Amino acid sequence: MARGHLDQLAAQARGRIIELCHRARTPHLGSSLSPVDILVALYFEVLDVDPAKPEDPDRDHFVLSKGHAAPALYVVLAQRGFFPEEVLDTYTEPGGVLAEHPAPNCVPGVEAATGSLGHGPPMAVGMALAARMTQRDYRVVALASDGECNEGALWEAAMMAPAHGLDNMTLIVDFNRWQATGRSTEIMALEPLAAKFSAFGWETREVDGHDAEALVEALTAAPEPGRPRAIVAHTVKGRGVSFMEDDNNWHYRIPTEEEVAAAHRELGLVPA
Repeated sequence: MARGHLDQLAAQARGRIIELCHRARTPHLGSSLSPVDILVALYFEVLDVDPAKPEDPDRDHFVLSKGHAAPALYVVLAQRGFFPEEVLDTYTEPGGVLAEHPAPNCVPGVEAATGSLGHGPPMAVGMALAARMTQRDYRVVALASDGECNEGALWEAAMMAPAHGLDNMTLIVDFNRWQATGRSTEIMALEPLAAKFSAFGWETREVDGHDAEALVEALTAAPEPGRPRAIVAHTVKGRGVSFMEDDNNWHYRIPTEEEVAAAHRELGLVPA
């Protein structure tokens, strides 16, 4: 798929995410906007999945470890055809299936309950081990936040995956450089993050997390035998909207109706 089309899908997804957060009055908008290009690249170019067969035992598996970015996953799954887009209108509604954090099997395509940070990579390790034990050739991709790299469970997974030669697993870090209360690298000594994964035995790459072509290339390159892959994706929190980009107030702030309209204009979804 041409990069221009992927970028268009990402812009549409960002506009829908902003609408959802405005209507539901839920936080984590900035955190939901930074991984959109990654999710679009995965679901439209990389993952071997079929929306018509979401339980196919040979499908690739995806775990959104940063569960607070659930609106981004919901929107991209709807774009890909896993469920009707009208279901998005039930986000956080009483009795609805789309909670603020994903629940297992809440809609087709959601593989795991996440939100307790750092738990997604260990789940992905288990899925990748299961593929080996059942002699299936599916791949497992987990998307974590840089803040999750504060968690010991993530680093246990980072040691276990190379120990078992899980070259069917990829871990992407959405490195937008913010946590809830400050800069990621000021709260913990994350840098050099890619070098840390390399030291643990991962085949490691760094990419622009908003460059569709670079993401697809990094995610589809042939794996090094016996080595899991870690991709440090450099992103911008609040990506796509100038007054949200790299502003950590949007970790919790809810956009007004006027700000939603302004964001849609910037994203090219309505006439400027």
